[in-house]
Amino acid sequence: MGKKFKDLYLKNEIEFEEIDDYVFDWGMSDENLTLREYLGLNEEEEDIWVSVGEEALKELLDAQK
Repeated sequence: MGKKFKDLYLKNEIEFEEIDDYVFDWGMSDENLTLREYLGLNEEEEDIWVSVGEEALKELLDAQK
């Protein structure tokens, strides 16, 4: 896989909902990366996603645009 989800999303090249496709692709891949690394997220972003939810992650990423 080329660019990370976060990079593409911040550049408005993909919609946030495509995160699900990235999660699926990671689960099917032989990549030796954590999901966080595969998506290009930092620890804070991963923590927000896991503990609060997708909408909170979207808001956090949108603030970086």
